[in-house]
Amino acid sequence: MIAIKENFPALTPEEYFAWEEKQLEKHEYIDGQVYPMGICGMSGGSKNHSLLAVKFITLFSNHLEGSSCDTATSDLRINIVGTNNYTYPDVSVTCDDRDKTTTQYITYPSLIVEVLSPSTEAYDRGGKFRMYSKNSALQDYLLVSSTSIEIDLYHKKDTGEWLIINYQAGDTIELKSINLSFAIEQIYRNLDLTPETTP
Repeated sequence: MIAIKENFPALTPEEYFAWEEKQLEKHEYIDGQVYPMGICGMSGGSKNHSLLAVKFITLFSNHLEGSSCDTATSDLRINIVGTNNYTYPDVSVTCDDRDKTTTQYITYPSLIVEVLSPSTEAYDRGGKFRMYSKNSALQDYLLVSSTSIEIDLYHKKDTGEWLIINYQAGDTIELKSINLSFAIEQIYRNLDLTPETTP
């Protein structure tokens, strides 16, 4: 990750919240430094990135309607448990009552979805997952390709170990965190998976 400016002063969490309210783009906050969304200062994502996030939000919201769980977009921060670090996943679901007492972030998601892009994939699979994986509440972490019908599920077993399952065309995805199963094609329906070129 590249900080917004090498000489940018370190901020307290309170200063970060106040500063970001005045910004046009979102920034993650790690160890006192702010980082533009996503890596290398690239903000925004492809058309498929946005469409896939919306499909998951709709799927989860409809499935969880009437429950105590909340589905959130990429506008909601996640506080990395036990730290003052904050990230912005593409989609998150929390069913934890402790998250009902905060207004600017959640801390205890049971499910996180990240739609992959070339600039963020290594971070999503590596450093970001290492931060998320320390959260005892997290059960499922989905990494979603935006250029092919392929999703990787990181599922935490009862032993605390993480199992990685690769789903491709024809597969049914099972999310135990929210008791939901769905065909992978349901997410990719009507999407043009031709890799996009940078204008």
